[in-house]
Amino acid sequence: MIVRPEDSRQLLITQPEHAALAGRIMHRWTAGGLQASRRFREILLAVEEHDNGWQEVDASPIVDPSTGRILDFVHAPDHVRQDVWPRGVDRLAGAPYAAALVAQHALHIYERYRTRPGWTAFFSAMESLRDRYLEAVPDAGIDSLLRDYAFVRLGDLASLIFCNRWKDALSESGTTVHLKGEHLVITPDPFDGQSFPIEIPAIELPDRPFPSAVEAQRAMTAAPRRVVTGVARGG
Repeated sequence: MIVRPEDSRQLLITQPEHAALAGRIMHRWTAGGLQASRRFREILLAVEEHDNGWQEVDASPIVDPSTGRILDFVHAPDHVRQDVWPRGVDRLAGAPYAAALVAQHALHIYERYRTRPGWTAFFSAMESLRDRYLEAVPDAGIDSLLRDYAFVRLGDLASLIFCNRWKDALSESGTTVHLKGEHLVITPDPFDGQSFPIEIPAIELPDRPFPSAVEAQRAMTAAPRRVVTGVARGG
C-alpha cells in the first residue's frame, strides 16, 4: 500500500493501481527505442503487472501495533515484502520474459538488503526464478534483460514519485523525474514534446492512528474514494 499524506487526510493507493499508472506512463514513452522494441508488449506487461503480488496484501491494511499507523510498502514487515514477489512473478508464467523482468525488479529494489540477515534465501529464490523464466525465451539473455529492465524501473519510479508526492528529484539510467505541483516532469523529455493527463484512484482516510487492523479495515471499507489527477510531461 502507498500511504500519501494530504493535510489532515491520508490517501491509500494500492500497489497494483500504482503499477497500472506506471504502465500508462510507459505506453507514451518514446525515448530509448522502447516503442520499436520487438519485446515492447512484454516490457509493458512487466511494467503494468510488476506489483500484482501485492494484491492480497493491499486488500487489508497493515497496522503498526506500537503506533496504530497504517504501514506503507516500504515499512511492511520483511516477510510480507519477500512473499509478494514469487507470487507476482509466477502470475506472469504465460509471458516468461515479463516474469523475468519482474523478478529482476525485485532483485534491484532490494539490492541494499542483500547482506542483511533473513534475506539470503529471498535473493537466491528470485535469481532462480529470473533465470528459469529467461531460459524459456528464445534469443534472450541477461544483457538484453538488464537493458529492457531500465524501462520497468523508470515506469515504477515515475509512478511512485507521483503517487507518494515525493518532492525530491530522483534519477535512473540518465533520466531524472521530479514533481512540480501536480506536474510529473521527466528529463530529458521522453514524450516527444507531448504532455498528457494522469490519474489514479485512492481511498481517503483521516490521518490518525487506528487501534487495530480490524478498525483500519472497517474505516477503509467505509471511506470515500477519490481520484488523484496530474499531468505528465517532459522537462
